[in-house]
Amino acid sequence: MRGVPGARQHPDAQRIILALDLPTPKEALRLARMLTPPLSRVKVGPALFAVGGAALLRSLRKLGLAVFLDLKLHDIPNTVRGAVAALAELGAELLTVHLSGGAAMVRAAVAAAHEEGPTKILGVTVLSSLNGAGLRDIGFAEGPLQSVERLARLGAAEGVDGVVCSPREAAAVRRILPPPRLVVTPGIRRAGDAADDQARTATAAEALAAGADLLVVGRPVIGAPDPRAALQALLREIGS
Repeated sequence: MRGVPGARQHPDAQRIILALDLPTPKEALRLARMLTPPLSRVKVGPALFAVGGAALLRSLRKLGLAVFLDLKLHDIPNTVRGAVAALAELGAELLTVHLSGGAAMVRAAVAAAHEEGPTKILGVTVLSSLNGAGLRDIGFAEGPLQSVERLARLGAAEGVDGVVCSPREAAAVRRILPPPRLVVTPGIRRAGDAADDQARTATAAEALAAGADLLVVGRPVIGAPDPRAALQALLREIGS
């Protein structure tokens, strides 16, 4: 099966990152082939990377797809520097670190990525599954917006190439990180969709209007009865 009918040249397809949250590399590659083109970017998280590793990334890149390796690194600076250096050799376009790891850790990640080549470092602010109560449980005195703003400023100061935040905070982060730095938003849902385990969601059109550059979309497409039709509907939404 080939890509979405009639959407091959869609100008906004590159703004979508499909989260390949599937249990096996075989399933992930099957879906990626089905949706390419117009799909041009995919996200590989820790569960899929654990079973697919470098071979999966090579296969996805052979399909012409840019890979967002979403491992959310968080450790002491030297350990993160080494991890970023090794992972950047795999050719991922984007790689995530937790901004809550602190300035020295983020600085080490950015330095390692820029030494190795074109991989960009995205700083994760506050997971889109967390609300105010969840933040208080882990010791954050501020609410989601204030916490995201504070961490985004830290990332900006340490040279990250972009920030990951929920679409609810995209406008605030855009003011902190003007282009060409990226604002990347997960938690994208269609109007009327269940939020699942996400606490801070918005539609694709709302996220783009707030200043997001790239939208991470998973279950609304991969969980749909017809993923091709779901992707086509999403492209119509962001192109309207």
